Amino acid sequence: MAQILVVDDDPAIRQLLTDVLELEGHEVRAAADGLAAMSAFEALRPDCVVLDLMMPGLDGYGVLRGIRGHDEDPVPVIMLTAAADRDSAARAWVDGADYYVAKPFVPDDVLGLVHRLLDEGPVAGEV
Repeated sequence: MAQILVVDDDPAIRQLLTDVLELEGHEVRAAADGLAAMSAFEALRPDCVVLDLMMPGLDGYGVLRGIRGHDEDPVPVIMLTAAADRDSAARAWVDGADYYVAKPFVPDDVLGLVHRLLDEGPVAGEV
């Protein structure tokens, strides 16, 4: 299966997503903040990233720009956020997010998006 990087400053959300993805056979690496996410991304070069938007320090936009700086082989990115407004979504899409998912979310929906992105390639959209 795929290698997935899960980034969220909320430990409960990180664990929930890790559990759901691992139950499907994916290898998951988790990071609690943007700087740890960039280090993990460089080390792992995952197949997909599930990324929180609002984190202390380097936020999800900064991480997304860092990931997109490695566009030789674009990695799909699903943004998770409690700030589900049009401006935030537009900024995420302009910066290169493949999906923008509002919190609270249904874990199986995120799992479905991961599978879709890994099977079909990046498709801009919103859940």
